[in-house]
Amino acid sequence: MKNNTAFSDLMAHVRQTEALGKIAERLGWDQETMMPEGAADQRGEEMAVMEGVLHARRTDARLADWLEAAEAPDAAGAAQLREIARDYKRMQKVPADLAQELARVTSVAQGIWARARSADKVSDFAPTLARVIDLRRQEAACLAEGGDLYDALLNDYEPEATAATIGAMFDRMRPRLVALREAVLGAAMPKGLQGVFPKEGQLALAREAATAFGYDWNRGRIDLAVHPFSSGGGNDSRITTRVVEAEPFNCLYSTIHEVGHSSYELNIDPAYGMTPLGHGVSMGVHESQSRIYENQIGRSAGFTHWLYGRMVAQFGALNVAGPEAFYAAVNQVQSGYIRTEADEVHYNLHIMMRFDLERALIKGDLTVGDLEAAWNDRFKADFGVAVDKPSHGVLQDVHWSVGLFGYFPTYTLGNVYAGCLHQAMREQVAGLDADFERGDTSRAVGWLKENVQRHGGLRKPRDTIAHACGFEPNEGPLLDYLEAKFRALYRL
Repeated sequence: MKNNTAFSDLMAHVRQTEALGKIAERLGWDQETMMPEGAADQRGEEMAVMEGVLHARRTDARLADWLEAAEAPDAAGAAQLREIARDYKRMQKVPADLAQELARVTSVAQGIWARARSADKVSDFAPTLARVIDLRRQEAACLAEGGDLYDALLNDYEPEATAATIGAMFDRMRPRLVALREAVLGAAMPKGLQGVFPKEGQLALAREAATAFGYDWNRGRIDLAVHPFSSGGGNDSRITTRVVEAEPFNCLYSTIHEVGHSSYELNIDPAYGMTPLGHGVSMGVHESQSRIYENQIGRSAGFTHWLYGRMVAQFGALNVAGPEAFYAAVNQVQSGYIRTEADEVHYNLHIMMRFDLERALIKGDLTVGDLEAAWNDRFKADFGVAVDKPSHGVLQDVHWSVGLFGYFPTYTLGNVYAGCLHQAMREQVAGLDADFERGDTSRAVGWLKENVQRHGGLRKPRDTIAHACGFEPNEGPLLDYLEAKFRALYRL
């Protein structure tokens, strides 16, 4: 018999599990920002123990009984049951000892990757990466139950997505992206920003930019990390950035990007706190928020007009004179090595390369020993530039060290979703460019909060975007936006 007592008991159990998960997440944040290097092995053991406790709670036999007996009180309750059941089914398939070993190895692997990246020595990281891949393949085999291993991993980050559908979308996108890239690179390149921009000034301006996007400093903070990220949710969501004194856009736009992620978490309906609906619904939808903050708003002519004035106030006269030249410098198109610094034209090509490589690694068609050469060959073919060192190549991203196989395609999926949201937002909210010129993003981020962020995990990923936009998500709006923006900017 269905009853609300079972629903209440289930939600009480889940809220405690969610709280423990927040503690584990905070351990990860500390490891990336504050933890002394010598504590890495101990932290690995701590993370393994936490994962063991969480796995036991997520596979508790009472969950099956509660799910069978529970009656959802409303639509949000039905969504809670959907997400709890999905997580329970997944966790039942993965042995506890495998989950714990994955948590331990990936925790330690982060430090090994960071040192190898600093030393530019792939060989220092390769054995650890091979171990991570082996464990993830074991996990995928448990989850796939005879199906595609990569799809099983992808489903952790983008429920109901498949490599086949994403691969088909990439195949549709690539010709237009390559044609735009070739046209832009054949035109006269605008002057880039040059100079030395001291660390403290960059961080001060990063804080100012985050504030302009409505970041809630009462529930957030900013720190430095090797690879920028955001962490947490509810009333505690933190961001990190990094500083290169000759490249201030790295710090500024990494900060704006992470503010998009963090604001999504902070703006979810408080009624969903400490429940499965109290998170971003998927990494693709999450990425839609960070990318629309960073690109369609942050790199717009209006916002860069405001940012130009703030740069001059912080650092003095720049080598690019005036807001229009600054806008062109912010949006300069060139074949760079680093994904996180890539312009909007090149960015998705970086993702497509990683998608193909990691699918081959999981399938077993590519070994870790051959990965660097495969990366370098593919990069030269796609970008026309030879990789000069591993930190500009296969060692640049943290993702594989922490086992995030299946995560990379959600970046481009997020760009696609952002393109759809931007089109709908522009149709519904007039006069945004004038707002942005004043550094006022409130109406834009307010639209995103109302139509996407506050709903958390209430709807499935694609349904979340379709509900906000009024049409099914597709790559067309993104490609149209890119072509209009860069053909105008480069006078094509």
